[in-house]
Formats: sequence, C-alpha cells, structure tokens
Amino acid sequence: MTPAAYLDAHAGDLTALLRQLVRLPTVNPPGEHYAAITALLTRELQAAGLRAQRLPIPPALLRKRLPKDQHGYPRFNVLGKLAAPGATRTIHFNAHYDVVPAGGGWRHDSPFSGAVEGGWIYGRGTADMKGSIASLLLALRALRATRTAPRLNVEVSFTADEETDSALGAGWLVEHAPIAPDYAVVMEGGEGNAICCGHNGVVWLNVTVHGRAAHGSLPGLGINALEKMSALVRALDDHKRTLARRTLRTPAGKLMRPTLNVGGVFAPGPGGKINTVPALASFSIDRRVLPGETVASAERELRAFLRAAAKKIPQCRITVDKVSDNHPCYTPPTHPFFAAMAGCVRRVRGGRTVFNVSTGFNDMHFFAAHRKIPTLGYGPGGEHEHGADERASLRELLRSAKIYAELLTTFGG
Repeated sequence: MTPAAYLDAHAGDLTALLRQLVRLPTVNPPGEHYAAITALLTRELQAAGLRAQRLPIPPALLRKRLPKDQHGYPRFNVLGKLAAPGATRTIHFNAHYDVVPAGGGWRHDSPFSGAVEGGWIYGRGTADMKGSIASLLLALRALRATRTAPRLNVEVSFTADEETDSALGAGWLVEHAPIAPDYAVVMEGGEGNAICCGHNGVVWLNVTVHGRAAHGSLPGLGINALEKMSALVRALDDHKRTLARRTLRTPAGKLMRPTLNVGGVFAPGPGGKINTVPALASFSIDRRVLPGETVASAERELRAFLRAAAKKIPQCRITVDKVSDNHPCYTPPTHPFFAAMAGCVRRVRGGRTVFNVSTGFNDMHFFAAHRKIPTLGYGPGGEHEHGADERASLRELLRSAKIYAELLTTFGG
C-alpha cells in the first residue's frame, strides 16, 4: 500500500485526531491547556516513529516575558526527529498549537466541539492551525504504516504563542532547541494551489489619550478624552493614505499595500460614568508591515505621525505604548525546494500553482531570517479564522496530508 492509499483508507482517523486537538481549548492569552496538548502531541509523534520530547520554557524566562497574570500558565514546545537512511539533510515542519479566544455566535453548542457537518469540521483552531497538525501527523503515520522512508531527515516542532508574539514558541525554538534544519515548512500561509513564500509583519501599539474629568453637566470644566481620541483617529486617515501609495507585487502578480487597523481594542479609563467627562480613552493600532519595510521604521514613522497629529488637536495629550511586533518575511521562490513543493501540490491537487505573500504574519521568518534556510508556508487552511464558525474542509485536510507525504518521499535536497 502506498502512503496516499493509506491516507485515503484512514481519512476518518484524521478527523478524529483533529477533533481531539480542537477539544483541548489552548486559548492564548492566557495560554490554557498547553501541558495537556503538548503531552498528547509528544505521544502522537512517538507513535508515528519519531523520537519526541517536550521542551519546557524555563520559569525565569517565562516570568520575564509574560504579563504577571500569565505566570501560572507554563509554556512548552514539542520537538520530534526521524532519521532517514543515508540522508545528510533535514527538513523541518512547524505549526503552532495555540488559538485565539472563541467569543460567541457559533452555530454549534461549543466553539471547541469539533462538530462535523457537510464536509467541514468546525471549531476554534480547525483552520488556524490544528488542521495542519492533524494532516502532518497522519502523513507521518502513513509513512510508518507503509514502511516508506522519507528521503530527508525529519524534524517536527509544535510551538506555543504564535497568536501573541512567538517569543516563547518558534522564536525560542530556533535559538535554543537542538535543531539543524536545511529546509522548513511552516504549515500555514499558503493553501489550495498557492504556496506561501513570505508574509507581512506587524506593529501593535496602544494609544492612551489623557483628558480631565468633570461633571457631565459642566463639560466645559473638563477635557473630554473621548472627543480628543476621535479627532486623533480621524487624523490617522492621512497616514492610511500615505501607506496606500506603497506597494509590493507578489510572484503571483497580486499588489499588496501596508494597512492600518484602528481600535481593535479600545477602552475608557477608570471612573467612567455617563454623567462624567471621560479623563482617559485608549485605542489600539495594528500596522501591517510589507516585506521590504522594517518593523522599526514602521513604528518610528507611526509614532512621529501620532505626535504631530496630537499637537494639532487642542489639549490632546497622548502616550503611546508598544504591545508587540512581528517581522515581515520574503524569499524569492527560486530554490529547488519551492519547485519541489509546487510539484507535490500539482500532483495531488492538479492545476497551476502560484506563490503568494500572506497578509497575516506567521512563524516563517524565524526559519528564513534567523536560520537563513529556504522556508515556505503550506497547509489545509480553512474559513473564518479568528471568527465565529471557524472551520476546515475535510477534503483539504486529506489533500494536505498527501502533499506532506509526497514531499517527504520525493524531495531529497
């Protein structure tokens, strides 16, 4: 039996495994159920024939990097290795296991149900990105069950905290774990017939506007922080227009521009009341950074614009705090590794393949920039990531498992 035939015969196992992963709500922040899922993933890698271990983040580093209210939530990364007979090079597969909070409005009883309906599996993390984990694990099972050796040594990492800043996940792994990859596949960013060769970066800022409280019947005695914030947000339209003039053309021909999302998180200060002039108001800024830009220059430019805009608004005093950043990444898809993956996608899916740059950030840059190795992104993807009714296609999950198995058995470096 070939690995592809095994996968067809065990498609139900893939669904069952993904349901098991989704039912562990690894919500970040704060970082729930990390111990349980990493123990499960370690066992799954071992069952697929890999030497696997769970790598805990040292408590001192955890306390240094995480907010105080998360110190009780340990971080773990999982690393598995499989030696291929006679191989001198190594391919590394990476996925993160954390998920964003679920929110409400789901069509099924729980956002962590793993309910299957109409060829889709629903639940937080199905698309982003536990589906990729399940597809890879089944591909590895298929190789072992059919006694098919990979052509390269294999490393697999399942890492924490990609939904925040990856510092204790893939960032820690590439600096401290015993890995030696020559090629890397981060299992998201590309899907269908599109293979990811880069991604946007991001700068997250929080802007606080300082006013002065007063009684609601005498608003002239106060400084309304909400009104000043509104004027500042309107002023940011000018910066958006500046950013819209910058472009990047991807290998697929798509034209990308930097973006600015204002107010994903916004809040009043303490003491807010309907009959009180608000003394504080805050909002967040999500600035997407194109490959070719840097997070440092994007942050400097944005801070300078905010300072200048605030000066033009009477009695508008602000403070700007850095929340996080993530670096952009781009590799021209000229290395034979990219052609090999494109061939695997064509053979499994049919049709023409393209190379894209993802608007979202992922962990590719840790391997491409820190390890300086050919790195691409590909996985089953899905729909409604970070939203209600997140779901992954059972058909695409199986196709991705076949593509991973095809790459492992045809590409020899």
